[in-house]
Amino acid sequence: MSYLPLVGLPADTYESHGFLYHSIGDKYVRAVAEVANCTPVMIPAIMDALHLDALLDRFDGILMTGAVSNVHPPHYGEQPSADHEPYDHARDQLTLRLITRTIERGIPLFCICRGFQELNVVMGGTLETELQRNEGRLDHRAPKHDDVDVRYAPSHLINIRPGGMLERILGKRETMVNSIHRQGIKRLAPRLAVEATAPDGIIEAVSVREAKTFAFGTQWHPEFKAMNNPDSAKLFGAFGDAVRAHASARSAPLAKIA
Repeated sequence: MSYLPLVGLPADTYESHGFLYHSIGDKYVRAVAEVANCTPVMIPAIMDALHLDALLDRFDGILMTGAVSNVHPPHYGEQPSADHEPYDHARDQLTLRLITRTIERGIPLFCICRGFQELNVVMGGTLETELQRNEGRLDHRAPKHDDVDVRYAPSHLINIRPGGMLERILGKRETMVNSIHRQGIKRLAPRLAVEATAPDGIIEAVSVREAKTFAFGTQWHPEFKAMNNPDSAKLFGAFGDAVRAHASARSAPLAKIA
């Protein structure tokens, strides 16, 4: 292949000095570029101005990022409260449709943190907020520390489902992961399979049942310094392989015509 395949990443939005801005965290684009070996491209959160299918015609993979914001509760049948905040309605309008069409079209999909929760909502599941307040739950929030290496350090074990997609990628049945979230899956969507759980039962990884290609999500953040973490390197490597396979399949009919 003479070019690096394109991976789309949805933007978060925020307001400053009366203007709306679109942004993506550097750690996500670097993981796509440096570990998955693909070209990251931002998808702005302007659903009213995008033709989604025409856009997806250009992409070979989609990475759903984490974010400070949470999915607006009415999207999964609950009433909003202060515990669910903050929100990013522009992102919701983009990502919930983007995930649906990506899966339907068989484009490789990797969902992280907020993206993981969006995947569950899109597929018909619900979310639980402020996990640490519920009896028997771990505190899944990041430590309050100025050093990002401390905040993103491995904090708890996950148990990996035997015979599942994650075990095939990592080659083991348990590992340590970071924990930077206060929400999690409450009711698992019917089409999702659990790939890993935390010691308190919180779902940490899922795959889409009978997906046409790589369709996977993690509640933790494998994108953080992914090049230096063997597990993260394997996850982004597997995603990159699926993206390249999709790109090759798309270009094959054109090669025959030429």
